[in-house]
Amino acid sequence: MSSNSARRDAIQAITTYKPTVPPLNFADTRPTDIFGCNVFNERVMRERLPKAVYRSLHKTITFGERMDPSIADTVAAVMKDWAIERGATHFTHVFYPLTGQTAEKHDSFLIPDGLGGVIAEFSGSMLIRGEPDASSFPSGGLRSTFEARGYTAWDVTSPAYIMENPNGTFLCIPTMFLSWTGVALDKKTPLLRSGQALNREAQRVLELFGVKTDLPVVSYAGLEQEYFLVDHNFNFARPDLQIAGRTLFGARPAKGQEFSDQYFGVIPQRVLSCMMEVERELYKLAVPVRTRHNEAAPSQYEIAPLYEPSNLAIDHNHLIMSTLRNVAKRYGLKCLLHEKPFEGINGSGKHVNYSLGNAELGSLFDPGETPHANAKFLVFCASMIRAVHKFGGLLRATVASASNDHRLGAHEAPPAIMSIFLGDQLTEVFEAFRAGRAEDAANSKKGRMMNVGVDTLPALPTDPGDRNRTSPVAFTGNRFEFRALGSSQSAASSVTALNAMMADSLGFAADWLERELGKGVAFNDAVQSFIQHVIDEHSAIIFNGDGYSEIWHKEAERRGLPNLHDTPEALPELTRGEVIDLYERQGILKRTELCARQEIYLDQYCKTVHTEATLALRLGRTVIYPAAVRYQGELATTAQAMKGLGKEVPTPALDELTVLIQALETDLASLEDHLTEVEGMSVNFEMARSYCGKILPIMENVRKSADALELRVPDDLWALPNYQEILFDK
Repeated sequence: MSSNSARRDAIQAITTYKPTVPPLNFADTRPTDIFGCNVFNERVMRERLPKAVYRSLHKTITFGERMDPSIADTVAAVMKDWAIERGATHFTHVFYPLTGQTAEKHDSFLIPDGLGGVIAEFSGSMLIRGEPDASSFPSGGLRSTFEARGYTAWDVTSPAYIMENPNGTFLCIPTMFLSWTGVALDKKTPLLRSGQALNREAQRVLELFGVKTDLPVVSYAGLEQEYFLVDHNFNFARPDLQIAGRTLFGARPAKGQEFSDQYFGVIPQRVLSCMMEVERELYKLAVPVRTRHNEAAPSQYEIAPLYEPSNLAIDHNHLIMSTLRNVAKRYGLKCLLHEKPFEGINGSGKHVNYSLGNAELGSLFDPGETPHANAKFLVFCASMIRAVHKFGGLLRATVASASNDHRLGAHEAPPAIMSIFLGDQLTEVFEAFRAGRAEDAANSKKGRMMNVGVDTLPALPTDPGDRNRTSPVAFTGNRFEFRALGSSQSAASSVTALNAMMADSLGFAADWLERELGKGVAFNDAVQSFIQHVIDEHSAIIFNGDGYSEIWHKEAERRGLPNLHDTPEALPELTRGEVIDLYERQGILKRTELCARQEIYLDQYCKTVHTEATLALRLGRTVIYPAAVRYQGELATTAQAMKGLGKEVPTPALDELTVLIQALETDLASLEDHLTEVEGMSVNFEMARSYCGKILPIMENVRKSADALELRVPDDLWALPNYQEILFDK
């Protein structure tokens, strides 16, 4: 498809747009009526399960008690009947292998009855355990290729749900995914294990404060999902978007995001219709989506749900991503979740708003009205400071990928240097503790009142500190916002690391306080000494300034904070001695499992860059170069014709074009030579560094020549839709 035909089709799709389904009527079918209607939730279980079975399952879900296996058959039978009533013919165990994507294998409820008919069957053993073939999933050497057996294990804490399809529905059961030896082959298993470790250590600290809670302490996550929506005609005409998820070529348009008129602007009609249907589908699955808006870049948007326990929030985020992709197709749109699909404008992230607590305690990161007097908050906050300082490299490694490398450090994302923003008030409080003047903390900045200058409005209270959008880990009132996660990535690895880090720091806090109390030290003095120690040892991680500035990069180096620029630099953190000790000590992952993950992510990085380089080479030679040569021929023919008329005219356009074509030829040849050289290596860090240090810079050179040609070759000869068309035709 040429640029011209893609443009015509896109314009026609936009100007003649009509919804493919009748408009959604939220007055007749209210969101409150459909919310959770496709979820086997607490209400459904209470209504349908026998009381004794419900009470037993409720204890498992709410209090984390081991499930009684004797109730499995009853739960399965009730779940099957409920699903069939809603039109389900099949069930699937949904899991998250180390590919980073969602995986599922559908099995039918129906089995022959031996009399020429069928019956619907779904036993407790089928509910609790599935057996998908694990041979084609990456394992990082945890098993041999011929060892194909893998098991899915029911995650009781994440409710089953019905997925609707135009031709029917099916039952989805969230599960873990393990090898037949019990090795974790997924992202959910270590997440659940890290939650257990976090609860264990948090309860120790709370007990020292005299706080009793019957509920486990869990981590909460609010996952803000950014994405792009572009007309699908342009996607079909851009092989790089189709295969790589990002544009490998594309000159900057005359207008980008510099006017800041896209951010929170009026949402285009077709996009808004798509958003509304996405929300309706998510309501049915009990995903508490709350916010929708235009993001900073043209054609970029955001959807954000309310806080949930992190395991459920991550499951729901996978549903958000798949729903965005599926619904967008109905509106002639393509949903792009790549971290940097377009050069020169903002990429997309997935901010993780992270907190700890439960329904009885609220957020343990809530400072209250007087944070200087809230010793419990200060201990938990100090533990977070220690955690990020000790394991910042691990946190950076959890967001390492070829796609996110294009985004981190740019002016729409935090730098690759891990630091914590506390704001002026909290910083003053901790500095007072460090100086041994805890009483001075009471004089720290308090929230002020902001007069907005409108007589009909009262003065509005403000927070004691501003938000810092350049910080990877920022305190934002009653939680920490981790801003480095990429749009397409699963949040599971990052939240697992945060849980593990906090478990380690809370265990350290409990040990410290118990030791001091054992010496006869007063409790308040023990708390003060702990906070003072943390700030003395770990305040280097606190930075409230501009994370983009060159000054900070130099200061971070002086403080000894690592700047892990790219994936090959970040992935070794996964097998650093302290990280292995952390994960093994907390019962989350073994050394072999961590090494396997490092190997898998390294392989994914190399394959991603290789695919993009191969695609750049092919597009450069079969699409861009021919277009430029055709124009070169037209210019040469015109110059020759003028000369035949006896007119000697200068040919600066032809001369400039020839230089650019020669540069493109040279860069493409260099890319091919280096790609052949790297392909002969074994998949290891040497290969990854070669892709990063050699291949990517050459690809950038190819792009510069190609983008310069795009600005000179006539539009009717240029086959690839340009940025102006893709980003602004809505």
